[in-house]
Amino acid sequence: MSDTPKVARHRLLLAVGFGALAALGQAPLGLWWSTLAGLAGLIWLLASVAGARGAFWLGLAAGTGHFALALSWIVEPFLIDIARHGWMAPFALVLMSVGLGLFWAAAAALAVRMPVPALGFVASFAALEWLRGVVLTGFPWAMVGHVWIGTPVDQVAAVLGPSGLTLITLLVAALPVLWRGRGAVAAVVLLCVVAGFGLWRLAQPLPDARDFTLRLVQPNAEQSAKWEAALAREFLDRLLSLTAKDTPADLTIWPETAVPYMLEYAPEVAGMVTAASQGRPVALGIQRESAGRFYNSMRVLEGNDSQSVTEAVSESAVYDKHHLVPFGEYIPFGDLAYRWFGITAFAAQAGATYSAGPGPMVLDLGAFGKVLPLICYEAVFPRDINAVGERADWMLQITNDAWFGIWTGPFQHFAQARLRAVEQGLPLVRVANTGVTAVIDARGRVLERLPFGVMAAMDTKVPGALPPTPYVRFGDGPVLLLLAGLALIALRRRHPAAH
Repeated sequence: MSDTPKVARHRLLLAVGFGALAALGQAPLGLWWSTLAGLAGLIWLLASVAGARGAFWLGLAAGTGHFALALSWIVEPFLIDIARHGWMAPFALVLMSVGLGLFWAAAAALAVRMPVPALGFVASFAALEWLRGVVLTGFPWAMVGHVWIGTPVDQVAAVLGPSGLTLITLLVAALPVLWRGRGAVAAVVLLCVVAGFGLWRLAQPLPDARDFTLRLVQPNAEQSAKWEAALAREFLDRLLSLTAKDTPADLTIWPETAVPYMLEYAPEVAGMVTAASQGRPVALGIQRESAGRFYNSMRVLEGNDSQSVTEAVSESAVYDKHHLVPFGEYIPFGDLAYRWFGITAFAAQAGATYSAGPGPMVLDLGAFGKVLPLICYEAVFPRDINAVGERADWMLQITNDAWFGIWTGPFQHFAQARLRAVEQGLPLVRVANTGVTAVIDARGRVLERLPFGVMAAMDTKVPGALPPTPYVRFGDGPVLLLLAGLALIALRRRHPAAH
């Protein structure tokens, strides 16, 4: 009996290690085989647990280890002003890792109650990963299926979405634990089949690129200095000079919150923008104010033939970010606290935080086609993009990934944007403050990109679009049906226990 606590601690540490091993498959490393090994180790470990309580703690340990490594970039925003916010960084990492680890814990606890725990873990884990993208506005970051982004396997997302990739990942990891040698062969066959489908799909031709030219502007504004008044004009000049260089493009795009001014209070900036583009349209990331509320927006400005200075610029489109970052861009229940208790510090309606826009939408930009705009964080939510009723010609993500540091966060964010292109069958143009600025075709391949962390601009074209994919038509319905069927098998059939 005296050895029991030691054994429990040993298993918990092993679970943490398996979770961290699984995290190595996330961008930028992309070690998908490490993720398979880590998940297989966790499933093997769960097979030796008798009760749901023990499984819960093992799942929590593994999930915490996974997210602590995969989401280590979460400390970066607190280090921008380290004197004021640095003390919060470890708390943010621990709370985020443990909170998300609860989904792994619940999956493990559910699985050991089923006659076939390995299959039960596959079904419950994949279902709870899907739920993680929905609960409390959702946070579907670092899903285990993301390890396939950039490989032929990611093409399955055009049919089954990101949850389909997660399901395949878990099956490949679980089969060798469930059936040993035969299971290992089955796992290899499954992986070869899905990779073969991906290679076939990638070999199919794409429509021609559209005939207008884009200029993607990457100003590389340091986040720690971005909002300093003394440097505002310097950062604006970077944007203007890159826009005006040589012959301006047909459409120039600036990243999220690129403009360190607001047009409501500095209207002359609009004229400076269109002067740099010689009157051609510029889609710029900028904050805006309306009726006392503030928005994280994209505004499309262009010059016209008016002789009046005040009328020389017109706004042809505007989009307000609708899926805001909790605690970063708004405080949950902040408006409620204002209405009930008069507390203004957290209320969007009092101008203390951003207000959410009306929702996802497609902008008709005339000669530039129909565009689905995404601002930063919005690119990680496939269900929001699928909710748009109108089919776009291309997607445009503007973002400021300087918040995420330089090691993992920007590249994980970029990888998820690539997956949206696969799911939708639409090209995606991505413009980031520090990078990754890139052009992605309708099958998720990176056609062009700017170097990370440099001030630069790139002239390019929008790749052709594909017809709506099965995922566009049916969403997550098919994969949820597969998970329900797998859960029934795990509940009704018995197999010899894995050792």
